Parts: sequence; C-alpha cells; structure tokens
Amino acid sequence: MLTRKQLDLLNFIHNRVQRDGVPPSFDEMKEALDLRSKSGIHRLITALEERGFIRRLAHRARAIEVVKLPDALTGGHSGKTGFTPRVIDGDRAAQPAQAMPVEAIHASELPIMGRIAAGVPIEAIEDGARNIAVPGTMLQGNGNHYALEVKGDSMIDAGINDGDVVIIREGQTADNGDIVVAIVEGHEATLKKFRRHGNSIALEAANPAYETRVFRDDQIKVQGKLVGLIRSY
Repeated sequence: MLTRKQLDLLNFIHNRVQRDGVPPSFDEMKEALDLRSKSGIHRLITALEERGFIRRLAHRARAIEVVKLPDALTGGHSGKTGFTPRVIDGDRAAQPAQAMPVEAIHASELPIMGRIAAGVPIEAIEDGARNIAVPGTMLQGNGNHYALEVKGDSMIDAGINDGDVVIIREGQTADNGDIVVAIVEGHEATLKKFRRHGNSIALEAANPAYETRVFRDDQIKVQGKLVGLIRSY
C-alpha cells in the first residue's frame, strides 16, 4: 500500500513520461507535491523503488522506469489496462541488470525521531514527526526500530556523514565497538562508538578531530544500536 504522497508522485512521474517522453526533474516533483525540500522527493522515490513501482537505472542521468501502477491508478484492474513501462535513457552507458532479492523489496515505515549529534551532543531525541521507508533487510531481529537524522561529522571515518539517516534497533545494552545512541547525563543525545572500561564508559568518535569522552557508567544510558544507514544524494 502506498501513502498519498507516494501515489501522487508515481502518478506525476507516469503522466509526465507518457506526455513528454522524459521524466520530471526533482525541482518539478518538489513543486508538484508542494514539498519544502528535495530530500522529501528522494525519500518518496526510494520508497517507490523499494516497493517495486519504479526502477532507477544505474549510471544513467535521470533515468526512471515506471515498472507498474497500483490499482488506484489503473481503475482497480490490477494493471490490465494496456500499461507498458517506458524506460527513459540518460547519457551514460548501460549496465547489466541485477535481480533484486525478494526480501529487499519489502519495506517498513519507521518514524524519524529527530536529529542525533555526530559531534558535540545536542538536545535529546524528539518525538517522531515524519516517517522513512526502510528495506526489510535492515531491520534485524524482532526489536523495535527507529530512525534519526545525523548532524555533524564526528563519525565520518565510520562512513556516517552529516545528513545521513541512521536506523537504530532499540536496546539498553551494547558490546565494545558497537555504534550506539547514548543519552549523556539525562539530556544530551549522541551517536558514538561504545567502549566500557570497568565502571567507566568511553564514547569514541570516528574522526581524529574529536576527542574521546569518558563518563561514569551511571552518566550514560544506551538507547539503541546502529543497524543501518540511508543516504540521499
């Protein structure tokens, strides 16, 4: 099932390709859906791709294939309306198609609970105000999961950049070396590598420009561990 915004975007892309033979730009999509930023379009396109409605062709500029349409756009005839996917080629060489694992197609909507500092800790996690579609392969085990937007560059050597969205599995324990969401002294939230030394806990950055911070174990509360990352370009 698609959200209203996902359905609106799919319909907009389909109509534009059928009319003009080229997909709309991200700016045109943003304006058509009345969104404030292109990051929202990135998330919607990712969700449509993960659900199998569109396909972005690797290494081609603005190449989008509409694979199928939901019943809401085909009059409830399960796609039996003569609809044929159209591929819009960009300007780069074609790459061999690769099959997508079935489990990767299924996605879940997770709440983005606010921003998490990868740098100097900021205020604690906020209430979720928006969702993001996450591939099922990122959701490990049966625990609860949530998403956080990264602010800062202290974890760049671990491949975590400013603006990334990290997927967190809830939990209050961690092993040495785990990247965790930690609440410092009850009010500061940060994303760091966890190290326990006796009764002390070190929160290590993955950037030599930042110092390791050491606390008593009663000053740190682990809120979950990193299990995945989503990046928009």
